[in-house]
Amino acid sequence: MKIMIVYSTTEGHTRAIADFLEEEAKKMGHKAGLFNATVKPPSPKGYDTVIIAASVHAGKYQSSIEHYAREYHRELNELPVVFMSVSLTAASDDEASWKELKEQTESFMLATGLEPDHTEYVAGALLYTKYDFFKRFIMRSINKKSGGNTDTSHDHVYTDWEQVAGIPAKLESLAASKRD
Repeated sequence: MKIMIVYSTTEGHTRAIADFLEEEAKKMGHKAGLFNATVKPPSPKGYDTVIIAASVHAGKYQSSIEHYAREYHRELNELPVVFMSVSLTAASDDEASWKELKEQTESFMLATGLEPDHTEYVAGALLYTKYDFFKRFIMRSINKKSGGNTDTSHDHVYTDWEQVAGIPAKLESLAASKRD
């Protein structure tokens, strides 16, 4: 199977997840193409399946991934597609935060016309060492309020790598069901 992985990232963690996905797909014997949405990725034509990986910042997904999904939504909607939403909310049990995240994802789908076969919510990371002073202060304040980690001397990764490793297998299953 030939898998296209298109990602957008702000501090680089979604890129790390996309790199991991690419390696997992290759371990399973698939061919994988990895593309940054900010560098005008190609059309999904020629690929069997697609993973779109985007992170939420300030209540929205990056504009580059939105542009890509909007431009190619017709081609994407004909393929098995997993939309991978990366956020700190995915590491939380807070119902209000989850409701908001799902609304943000719905808004993205409505704005782009993308209709993925599956949406996977993946926990992101607090990358305090990559934030400027203002963002570090804001993120620390938010995390203090929600009971999260406030140690700004290093980064905190919440990603469940086993969950991410299972995404290529989900794509295999989606591809098989779309063929039937």
